[in-house]
Amino acid sequence: MTDDRRARRTALGAAALLLVAAFAAPAAADDPVPVPRLRPEAVIPAATSPAEATAALTRQPAVTIDPLSKFTPDQQVALAHINRYFSGIRTMEGEFVQFGPTGEQSEGVFFLSRPGKIRFHYRPPAQLDVIADGSSVAIRDGRSNTQDLYPLSKTPLRYLLADTIDLTDQRLVDSVRQEPDLISVLIVERSPLVQGKLTLIFDRKSYELRQWIVTDAQGYNTAVAIYNVAVGKPQDSSLFRINISATRARD
Repeated sequence: MTDDRRARRTALGAAALLLVAAFAAPAAADDPVPVPRLRPEAVIPAATSPAEATAALTRQPAVTIDPLSKFTPDQQVALAHINRYFSGIRTMEGEFVQFGPTGEQSEGVFFLSRPGKIRFHYRPPAQLDVIADGSSVAIRDGRSNTQDLYPLSKTPLRYLLADTIDLTDQRLVDSVRQEPDLISVLIVERSPLVQGKLTLIFDRKSYELRQWIVTDAQGYNTAVAIYNVAVGKPQDSSLFRINISATRARD
């Protein structure tokens, strides 16, 4: 194996590890919201036309504005709409592009079933699978035939996979950034044992999830952008089954 291929494989594995395990180490809680990587228009198109987005907005129930909230009225409205849409999703599947902290890029397909289950299957040359079965998360490396296991409760994936999540809760959401076509929602974990940051990025018109960014203790970002997404399709439970053999448990 060439040095370049070995370095790429190592970088992909490290990025997958960061995607899962970033909350295991302390991180600064007062950093600004990470600036989202621009969406590649060729692979991450808008999900709805302007007319469809406008029609969807007119069907949204009114939002009660809290004058004591740390969020502006516009941010409160955006969070309420995002929360209604995101909380209603039970299953999701599509394709993803992952950008690692040193610029490496990989891609694959993903399958999600709430609560607690997701699978990322990386396309070659990577031979990686990330699987959450409801209680644990496994990173399976097909090249080395090894598997690392983490508690789901200590990874940022638990926010994506929670049965219910309230993105209007000021105790959960640290800050909101509104861009022309995107809304970034920053979640900062401040518990004594688990700390870290997760940025969820939604389309500003349709409120669909477009991307998320996991930030580690050193400030390095791993971004995952999703596209060609379908929601509401039944998922095969075998996709989320973790084979315990060759597993190395991690705290």
